[in-house]
Amino acid sequence: MVSIERVAWVILALVSAALFGNYYVYDSIGPVAELLQTQRGFSDTQIGMLNAIYSLPNVVLVLVGGVLSDRFGAGRVTMWTAGICLAGAALTAWGPGYEWMAAGRLLFGIGAETFNISTLAAVVPYFAGRHLAFAIGMTLAIGRMGSYAADMSPEWFAGAYASGWQAPMVIAVLFAASSFVASVVYWWVDKGTGVTAPPAAEKFVARDLLRFGTAYWFLLILCVLFYAVILAFRSTFSIKYFQHAHGLTLAAAGAMNSYVFLAAIFATPAFGWLSDRIGRYAPLLAFGAFLLPVSIAIMAATDWSLWVATALVGVSYSLVPAVMWPLASKLVAPEKIGTALGLMFVVQNAGIAGANLVAGWLNDRAGASAANPAGYLPMMWFFGVASAAGFVFSVLLWRVAGRKEQEAITHGG
Repeated sequence: MVSIERVAWVILALVSAALFGNYYVYDSIGPVAELLQTQRGFSDTQIGMLNAIYSLPNVVLVLVGGVLSDRFGAGRVTMWTAGICLAGAALTAWGPGYEWMAAGRLLFGIGAETFNISTLAAVVPYFAGRHLAFAIGMTLAIGRMGSYAADMSPEWFAGAYASGWQAPMVIAVLFAASSFVASVVYWWVDKGTGVTAPPAAEKFVARDLLRFGTAYWFLLILCVLFYAVILAFRSTFSIKYFQHAHGLTLAAAGAMNSYVFLAAIFATPAFGWLSDRIGRYAPLLAFGAFLLPVSIAIMAATDWSLWVATALVGVSYSLVPAVMWPLASKLVAPEKIGTALGLMFVVQNAGIAGANLVAGWLNDRAGASAANPAGYLPMMWFFGVASAAGFVFSVLLWRVAGRKEQEAITHGG
């Protein structure tokens, strides 16, 4: 059997490459939002639906995906779902009308969130007990390079954008194909090690979900509120908001939005390393959650440079995931990690879907546009309140989990 030490970093590289392509596809809607509005006549509600519909099926299916990951192994499930994501990206690019485009995003979503769970689950057995937060942080960082690439695509692929909305969507299909190839190679390498061979199947009992503990539930609520704000704003409406409310061009708005992920590429593994080093996950999580409502307030209520708010969002989006997912693996039993992550993704997707729909509705109702930038204020209030609530739950989590962390450090655990 191949040793864990020899294969762990190969697995990490392959999983990260797979995430890169998947993240690019998810974030491919934001840069073409204005083109979809001007060339295809889509409303903000319809544009919001393209990302909301990604999340809607996962309110139920992603929990099943977590159970499947526990039952059949992360490698096999990663390969299956990467194939579904590729099919969804292709349908989004070549579907003849809005309904087909929405169906493509729906299919992509059915695969993508289970894909995300299985890739996180893939890293845990290879790095458990040694640099887990750093490894997850590094995986997420490389994955987010895909989001950075999507945001920079109006500048990098200017010719494609000049030809209309469809060419950028075809580029997203190519990235989905690269994700599928990396997933197949990961599955092939992983199956030869025996490290992630699924354990003897246990019967899934719904009431077991209630036994994860108070700290886990606080983490789950923080997860849904944090990602609902980050992904609904940053991945759907932020580029349009920067164009209309702050006067940026499409390329400049995409570049500004991309800096969130550019920061995360370097900061996420650094924060993961720090978490492993000091063993204090809860206070770091609370600090990261605090920065998000502050950044929203700066964007909506001040004339400060967007660089300030973007930097704060970048730190928040680097720190919170770098701590959240390793902390989840410490709050539940190893044989239930896929199910626990699946449940977190269930509520996360419900929040993201709801936030996209509410934000789009608020913009349409207030007439948000370049001619009426004040129409974006209700959306920003919504995001600000939701992110502030997330910070409250991070403090509650700190009170529960942080006490145990301090006791473990005091006693040398």
